[in-house]
Amino acid sequence: MKDIQNLKDNRNVDIQKVGIKHLELPLIIQRKNNSNQVVCAKARVNVSLPRDYKGTHMSRFVEVLTEWQHKNLLGVDIKGCLETIIKRLDAISGELEFRFTYFIDKKSPVTGISAPMSYDCLFEGRIENGNYKFILGVVVPVTTLCPCSKEISDNGAHNQRAFIKVKVSYDENEQVWLEDLIDMIEGCSSCPVYPLLKREDEKFVTEKAWDNPKFVEDVLRDVVVKLRNHPIIEEFEVECEAFESIHNHSAWAFQHEIKD
Repeated sequence: MKDIQNLKDNRNVDIQKVGIKHLELPLIIQRKNNSNQVVCAKARVNVSLPRDYKGTHMSRFVEVLTEWQHKNLLGVDIKGCLETIIKRLDAISGELEFRFTYFIDKKSPVTGISAPMSYDCLFEGRIENGNYKFILGVVVPVTTLCPCSKEISDNGAHNQRAFIKVKVSYDENEQVWLEDLIDMIEGCSSCPVYPLLKREDEKFVTEKAWDNPKFVEDVLRDVVVKLRNHPIIEEFEVECEAFESIHNHSAWAFQHEIKD
């Protein structure tokens, strides 16, 4: 059968990224306690396309991902999977990203009742000019309490749920666990949030936030300092967004740094 994708194109345009996204597949995540968690992930995978080719072979992305999923290696060896994709498609660069929901059993702070807490996470691998880069990302919901509101009010202060989004990159021979990264990020908020709270727990988190007021700027700076001091992390992005309870807009802060 005629292979249309391999026909020559004369428009003289190299395409930087072409591929597929929103492909759902099971992904095996290794947990810190050496167990595994199977999650439903949405994949985005793309490669570069030289100007001479009319199109890439979209089916080959799914073929390779399916092969590696059956080998139970996805989530462990993104680099190897991506190298196979680039080779199979005769490309010089490529990216592979998985977005998924990760669950951690989290105990309430006073009663100690455990319930699953969900976190939006991502694994991403990039190969360009033969160099591989891995990115680990997580979105952590937290509570923030406004220092200004507490200072100027006779009674109470407005607080809100906020999201701290962090992406980190580090040497592929090292390991940063999702559990450790999440715990570090939660410690930079006014108070963590929990999946289950009894009355004793609710009293605790309310008072903890009151005793620990923070602007988004405070949260961002605290996360940045911890990431700067992390012995493994080489590059990071931090984003904090607070969904204000007294405004119809969010407070937001962002920072990107590459360590020397």
